[in-house]
Amino acid sequence: MSINLFDLTGKTALITGGVHGLGMAMAKGLGHAGAKIVVNDHSSQEAVNNAIAEYKSEGIEAYGYLFDVTDESAVIAAINKIEAEVGPIDILINNAGIIKRTPIIEMEVADFEAVIKVDLTGPFIVSKNVAKGMIQRGGGKIINMCSMMSELGRDSVSAYAAAKGGLKMLTKNMATEWAKFNIQTNGIGPGYFATSQTAPIRVNGHPFNEFIMGRTPAGRWGDPEDLQGAAIFLSSKASDFVNGHIVYVDGGILATIGKPSNED
Repeated sequence: MSINLFDLTGKTALITGGVHGLGMAMAKGLGHAGAKIVVNDHSSQEAVNNAIAEYKSEGIEAYGYLFDVTDESAVIAAINKIEAEVGPIDILINNAGIIKRTPIIEMEVADFEAVIKVDLTGPFIVSKNVAKGMIQRGGGKIINMCSMMSELGRDSVSAYAAAKGGLKMLTKNMATEWAKFNIQTNGIGPGYFATSQTAPIRVNGHPFNEFIMGRTPAGRWGDPEDLQGAAIFLSSKASDFVNGHIVYVDGGILATIGKPSNED
């Protein structure tokens, strides 16, 4: 019985930006739990094709579509196509996102707005249009990829922090409006993870590597697979009465203001 709570067999999951990195890690977790996987990218059909080939190499049923999450007409067309070709979307993970690292005083308005558009308006557009079908069918799961920047500021990430803080509250409002339709809307907030993007700074002696290793109570960077449990839980029957929460998968960073472990 308890194992069946996490079984996603027969479900279709759309993971935006699921062609690499943490999005792909979560999508693989859902795929190995039985879900059919649908991923998107907005710029490269080659990236989509390569991702689908990787999913299939692991025995996961996967499909890929090219569309921009900030273009509502393109999103609507893609949703209609996905549901006609693959099946109704039971699970949505709003993972697509960008970041621009610029001090506030130097940041152009256009760059600030570009981050907000992808990281906050995009989840609004996709969720709004996927939720219409979920409401008609009597339920669904929506997961918004938040961040520790949903709770904390950091130098040079003002637009990203503004978007992720807004996404936390959008998640709560989606839950407020849609829980009565048996839609559970929650978020995942990753900590610092070992990905290809962080590889250049994850070396002994690098100041930021030393900071993360010391600041994280778990004493390590997250492995992308560490996100799979939270993603499966929030996508499955096990979370049917969980609404409006952000699950921070961060090794304990947000739990403490104590000294780093290397400063005894």
